[in-house]
Amino acid sequence: MDVAGVIDMTRDAIVASILLSAPVLLVGVIVGLLIGLIQAITQVQDQTVSFVPKLLAMVLTLTFCLPWAVDYMTTYCQRCFGEPPSSRYTQP
Repeated sequence: MDVAGVIDMTRDAIVASILLSAPVLLVGVIVGLLIGLIQAITQVQDQTVSFVPKLLAMVLTLTFCLPWAVDYMTTYCQRCFGEPPSSRYTQP
């Protein structure tokens, strides 16, 4: 495998990790902003008020997205390990 093949495999791994983590992180950020806004409005500054809803929302998102994530990782691993690297990452 040449340098271009290694770069392509690395890029694919980075894209896969971003795609797999994005739904949970986005929900965590959105729920955190909403809870922060509610805390600022009501002036309740308790740490558990922000932590518990964020944790529950992230767990629910992970539960909802888990079938897609497993399917994506299965396809990704089959693509990485199933084909020889020379046939997949060749320069024309």
